[in-house]
Amino acid sequence: MNKRLVRFSISAAAVLVIAAGCSSGTGAPAGVPSNAASPSSSSSMATHPSSHSPITTAAAPATTEAAELRAALTSLLNDHVWLAGNALDTAVKKKGDLKDPHVVGAVKALDANSVALAKAVGSVYPDAEKPFLASWRQHIGFFVNYTLGKATKNDKQIAKAKADLDKYRTSFGELINSVVPELPADAVAEELKPHVASLYAAIDASVAGKPDYQAKLTTADVLAGGIAKNKSLEGDVDGTASTVRATLTQQLQDHVWLAGNAIDTALSKKGNLKDPQVVGAVKALDANSVALAKTVGSVYPEAEKPFLASWRQHIGFFVNYTLGKATKNEKQAAKARADLNNYRTSFGELINSVIPQLPADAVAKELVPHVDTLIAAIDADIAGKADYQSKLTVAADHMPMTAAILTSGIVANKKIES
Repeated sequence: MNKRLVRFSISAAAVLVIAAGCSSGTGAPAGVPSNAASPSSSSSMATHPSSHSPITTAAAPATTEAAELRAALTSLLNDHVWLAGNALDTAVKKKGDLKDPHVVGAVKALDANSVALAKAVGSVYPDAEKPFLASWRQHIGFFVNYTLGKATKNDKQIAKAKADLDKYRTSFGELINSVVPELPADAVAEELKPHVASLYAAIDASVAGKPDYQAKLTTADVLAGGIAKNKSLEGDVDGTASTVRATLTQQLQDHVWLAGNAIDTALSKKGNLKDPQVVGAVKALDANSVALAKTVGSVYPEAEKPFLASWRQHIGFFVNYTLGKATKNEKQAAKARADLNNYRTSFGELINSVIPQLPADAVAKELVPHVDTLIAAIDADIAGKADYQSKLTVAADHMPMTAAILTSGIVANKKIES
């Protein structure tokens, strides 16, 4: 029997915000209707077929059904990790006020992701959509209880939450096995152990206010082998093309979340770049830039350093834009936007010099929504709008298509088979 598992990464940080209503078997998070609409960009196993058009057609191996499945699950689960962690952080900043508009907005964005994930499962297994959503929402409550116990030093509550999560692993394994027989229930439950342990570490860091909290939120591993086998999907889910695409999907999405969080942290600390929390957030963001450059360098060694220098540069332009908007310096904000526009051109030329199959102007055009959506999120954050997390989700959800396009070029250039 196939032992490869779908590693459904449970949340990367417990969501304190939904303590009031989500630990029951059916309840949606407090303040969120149970039929909350999911983002249209994430409602099926296909990642982002919407408004994008591929800039190369020479790379069919990167677009097999198996590759689409793996990239889609990576995207949704990665969003889940960040939305959960950010909802927790928002609630902590608001001193546990569940009615605060920012807390409500963060919870709403998180639950929309849960609905989208359930719909993704339901697109392949229709009968499993509702049970999956109920189970997914329930587990968040157990992490919430753990967080509350840690925050209030209630050892009894901590122990009960751990026991509930231990039982949940078993029930979740049984649910997955009932849908995908190729994934044994006990193996799924066992596979969740390291994930639960890593989430405890993230929660502990958050409650303690440690500056490395952001770094502990950057894990969302996904193996879609069981579903691919069960549905006889075209392509190799663990093939080189699929792996490159999934890796780039996660790293590019992490870039958006880390950039958004670093900017948000700096704003909350009134621009004090020496504050430990700001230093930690910036450090986590740069570690992601290094990792992304290494991924590029693993295929094109000579491109690693130029890519890293270029990638770091564009982050600086977003910082300048934020500073300009925050200080009402429209001249600085306008210059930053002009710099970002020029950057798109230079980045396109860099990519084209390495991967001729990807035209420079097409790569530059592909970055337009990245710039526009992240700027929209920054504007919302500066304005103190409650839908900041939702706007950051939109920015993150653009990146899977960018990953797909880069992968298609790499696959064509290196003649990689699925």
